[in-house]
Amino acid sequence: MGKRIVIALGGNALGSTAKPIVDRIEQGNEVVIAHCNGPQVGMINLGMATAAEAGAIKSDMPFPECGAMSQGYIGYHLQNAIGNELAARGLQKDVATVVTQVLVDENDPAFQKPTKPVGAFYDKATAERIAAEKGYTMVEDAGRGYRQVVPSPKPVDGIEKNTVRALSSGGCVVITVGGGGIPVVRRDGKLYGTPAVIDKDFASAKLAERVQADALVILTAVDRVCINWGKPDQKSLAEMTVAEAERYCEEGHFAPGSMLPKVMAAVSFAKTGGQAIIASLAQAGAAVRGEAGTVVHL
Repeated sequence: MGKRIVIALGGNALGSTAKPIVDRIEQGNEVVIAHCNGPQVGMINLGMATAAEAGAIKSDMPFPECGAMSQGYIGYHLQNAIGNELAARGLQKDVATVVTQVLVDENDPAFQKPTKPVGAFYDKATAERIAAEKGYTMVEDAGRGYRQVVPSPKPVDGIEKNTVRALSSGGCVVITVGGGGIPVVRRDGKLYGTPAVIDKDFASAKLAERVQADALVILTAVDRVCINWGKPDQKSLAEMTVAEAERYCEEGHFAPGSMLPKVMAAVSFAKTGGQAIIASLAQAGAAVRGEAGTVVHL
């Protein structure tokens, strides 16, 4: 009997995912796909800002709308590639992208401390002008210039989770929570978009929990999670308990901008009783079978 698997794609995996994903489908699994959108949403935001400065549109495009645009166009490319691969194998499966809102807490401390870089790099003078004109928070980023940063709140719930679950149960391959989802807050029973970027690994873990997935597979650039990375005593891990993973996080083994959120997301899902796996795209099939990657479990 197949499993319901949520596969979270990193930027390095977006261009070459169709075959390994369809392999999982061909084995009888229900597959739900999440993906990043960091470069894309930044480009859309910059393009709209440039259009506004040129007078082509009245004002900058709000950030939630930029996220929705990125979900649509990345979703199209994934739909197209996966659909073509399914057809080449004679598999009759629908593929659908769900433009997904993700609920966040308006009181999340992240809103008071923006940390997620987006968009283009600027010199200091230009960054200061943009900050003064638009109220953006601009910070120096890795010696390459100054960029806008936006809040990155934790996901609370997926608004379209029931739609995703119904489509998946009906045999559809679903692409959802693109870029971590469109952040929304709830006020007086209504949803409102808010300018932020949700980490796609945290959103994928929340999605996997809400759609009752059997497994969460987070695909990245390395075959396994390592401790003591880059040191003589570097060690790759075939598995970690939740307690071990939390201890490694506290000890600072994982970089905040890369492996740390993946491990934390895996821990979050594993605490619900599911199996979380961190692996490379090339090892995705073996990882689902428990033969590769790093498994995080209770």
